[in-house]
Amino acid sequence: MSTSPLSKSIAYLRKSYERAELSEEASQADPLAQFDQWLKEALAAQVPEPNAMTLASVGSNLRPSTRIVLLKGYDERGIVFFTNYESRKGHELAGNPFGALQFHWVELERVVRIEGQVHKASKEESDAYYQSRPLDSRIGAWASPQSQVIASRGVLVANAARYGAQFLLQPPRPPHWGGIRLVPDRWEFWQGRKSRLHDRLRYQLDQGQWNRARLAP
Repeated sequence: MSTSPLSKSIAYLRKSYERAELSEEASQADPLAQFDQWLKEALAAQVPEPNAMTLASVGSNLRPSTRIVLLKGYDERGIVFFTNYESRKGHELAGNPFGALQFHWVELERVVRIEGQVHKASKEESDAYYQSRPLDSRIGAWASPQSQVIASRGVLVANAARYGAQFLLQPPRPPHWGGIRLVPDRWEFWQGRKSRLHDRLRYQLDQGQWNRARLAP
């Protein structure tokens, strides 16, 4: 089978990473502090959607799947995002409560990878965030049977109109919608470097302590 001209041109795409470095001496001993520093730098650099992260989960059939979700909170308890619990990711994380997250800040030539166990956020936390959302988004959480097959976009529009008329300005949080918290036990910080000799620092939890190590790129 012949290779298309586009495929050939993609094969020769190259970029030299030369913006920054990541050393053990200059990095934080605590991965959460290192993440906080890098996220603030991404915000300051006005990286597009710096809180967008890829979430990976594995279903009962052992097939992995990924999607983009938005970071909505982080602290020593873990990393929080919100979703429909009846979606594909909701079912997969319920059946196999481990996930992986990845941030890719292209403009800064940086990647952060996070792995750990997941559990639902508290009802109070989910309620508080839900009430902070714009009205259309709150109605949308009712209107979309996420990950299910629908006949057309008209189904969503009709659902939104129906729930909007039912709840008016005060829709309650749907019982199938709320927060998920990933509790990290492994972090990796990747900084692009020249000649593909990238910097990779891994933090792994061992008996309550974070062990930092350098990985080959």
